[in-house]
Amino acid sequence: MHNLQSFASVMRRRLLSENDNLAALLGNDDKSSDLQNLKEIQRSVDVNSVGSGSFSAFPGIYGQALAPLLPEDIDATTVQQLSTDVTQTTNVEMSGTTYSKWAYIITIPAAILLISLIVLILVLRKRGRAPVAPWKTGLSGPIQKALVTGAQKLNRAELEVACEDFSNIINTFPTCTVFKGILSSGVEIGVVSTTISSSKDWSRSAESCFKKKIDRLSRVNHKNFINLLGYCLENEPFTRMMVFEFAPHGSLSQHLHVKEFEHLDWAARMRVIMGVAYCLQYMHHELSPPMAIHDVRSDTTFISDDYAAKIADVGVWNELAAKAKAGKEDGSSRAEAPPDLPSNAYCFGALMIETISGRVPDPYDHKPICSWASEHLKDKNYGKLVDASLKEHKESELEAVCEVIQECIDPDPTRRPSMRDVVGKLRDALGISPEAAAPRLSPLWWAELELLSVKST
Repeated sequence: MHNLQSFASVMRRRLLSENDNLAALLGNDDKSSDLQNLKEIQRSVDVNSVGSGSFSAFPGIYGQALAPLLPEDIDATTVQQLSTDVTQTTNVEMSGTTYSKWAYIITIPAAILLISLIVLILVLRKRGRAPVAPWKTGLSGPIQKALVTGAQKLNRAELEVACEDFSNIINTFPTCTVFKGILSSGVEIGVVSTTISSSKDWSRSAESCFKKKIDRLSRVNHKNFINLLGYCLENEPFTRMMVFEFAPHGSLSQHLHVKEFEHLDWAARMRVIMGVAYCLQYMHHELSPPMAIHDVRSDTTFISDDYAAKIADVGVWNELAAKAKAGKEDGSSRAEAPPDLPSNAYCFGALMIETISGRVPDPYDHKPICSWASEHLKDKNYGKLVDASLKEHKESELEAVCEVIQECIDPDPTRRPSMRDVVGKLRDALGISPEAAAPRLSPLWWAELELLSVKST
């Protein structure tokens, strides 16, 4: 302990040798005595070498340098030990200094990069809040929001401009009319309107049903579904509309039965079947609560740019028309019936028959085409079901599809398979993944891309 105290005293005197090291000097209990001896201490210390201050310019001379300053009662062994300790301490300081330098080299650029990214994000957000003039960029404010955040309420005036005063009619049904809308940028949308033109013919139960359908359809987000973008609800003039994605290549029915439309080969038809199957599986098993499409048909299954299937739920408008006609004021308070999933499986079976055979179905009843197919399915005469216009098909795939068809059109609904089981069997046989069955470039994707470009300018 005495030796350590002596060494501390020696080091303290060494520090006092520095002209500007007054802090150590003032730490002495006898300040006046140290001040008196300052000059004497300075004269007794010789500078042996010139170094950086972090390490000795000439290693191994700590003993000689400190010897004149040590008390006489510290022997040579103690001096050597102290020299070794000081050397080790210096080496540690050298290592720490090198580590610190590398830490600065790595940390500073990373911090600069992080700050730059934060500034860039803040600038883009600020620019994104700038108002966009309706139709100037092809995407009005409400439609921009609809394309990214889900179904939004839109104005009749902007839809009227997009649909050319609602003169661009692409299809008509007893309960609704379908318009094609084109934004100034070229983005296409589908606008579906009820055929009811007066609020007097629109009951409270129909209004409640309309709002519920908007809520439920806005939860559906699948690449093989005609997704809902927005809706229009106005009373002057009376307007109840839904705005959807647009599939520009017509319906599956047109490609199967109309010569002017491009013929679908076997591979394309299998991809359509898998796209519909994946969409129904999503709606039945991944949505909570599950949803069922009212009527899966070829004229409500549309074809995308790259010939993938996109299903539309046109049956919604039949239900709305029925409620409007019934005029039941208490309809909104009644519990809604659970979705009829086995019925969806049956419709899907009928759609598969039409797709592989090219046979024109009854537009209002699936039973005739299912009865026709059942005769061949029973005897396993699968070749009789193949469209004669097809140049080729795969027997293994035909067999697998026919087996699934037979299960789906079973007269007993309780024996029909779930869509999860259907997808499992078809995927094993056809080898088409959800990604392969989905549209690669959808109109919604292009709209979102444009929206990002608007925000960044």
